[in-house]
Amino acid sequence: MMIDSARLGSALDDARTQIAEAAVRSGRPPDAVQLVLAGKYVGPEAVPALLAAGVSVVGENRLQDLLAKRAAPGAEGLVFDFIGSLQRRKVRDVLPAVRLIHSVDRISVIEEIGARAEGPVRVLLQVNIAEEPTKQGFIPVDLDGALAAAGVAGVTVGGLMALPPFAEDPEASRPWFERVRLLRDELALKWGNEHDLRDLSMGTSQDFIVAVEAGATIVRVGRGIVDQGRMEP
Repeated sequence: MMIDSARLGSALDDARTQIAEAAVRSGRPPDAVQLVLAGKYVGPEAVPALLAAGVSVVGENRLQDLLAKRAAPGAEGLVFDFIGSLQRRKVRDVLPAVRLIHSVDRISVIEEIGARAEGPVRVLLQVNIAEEPTKQGFIPVDLDGALAAAGVAGVTVGGLMALPPFAEDPEASRPWFERVRLLRDELALKWGNEHDLRDLSMGTSQDFIVAVEAGATIVRVGRGIVDQGRMEP
């Protein structure tokens, strides 16, 4: 189903208004939080509609989707992030194509990024805050080691990314988001001279308002917004 840029733009405006209001409730300026649109719900043919709707940053989960959208007409008007699981062998192709990698979850990937980078590079570390065995990411106790490895590799860690345990009620995610924020704050006190640790990428279409209230600086919205922008049959 095709994207209607006016409908998508309206949905994005509503989301940005909610984000701004939540940021103010958390004691921050209304523009403190950036919206990243998860691109896996649209194909490369939707790039013109995304631009017309006011999308500025697209987050991709897969390398082939990232490259396809970057090659689409008009894609030079978009900025891309990588938000999916990143395999070490794909670092070489992902690194020059994105502004930010949200999902660094292994020291081997940190080392590969450092080896492949041609200039300063900034990433987020994915944290498995609930230590779920089926989920990727560093458990909290391993983050100091990851930050040390990043320093050796010449990679700047700009913050954390997290996905809390799935819950139907967004409020159930609030304690996990708050734990991520507190963890980030603790790490910033120890590592602030080497890493900037200012960003928290957390919150999706279901729970982004709660995430912002808890301290998110980046939210990744997808199906809940994109579906509002599809043309009616």
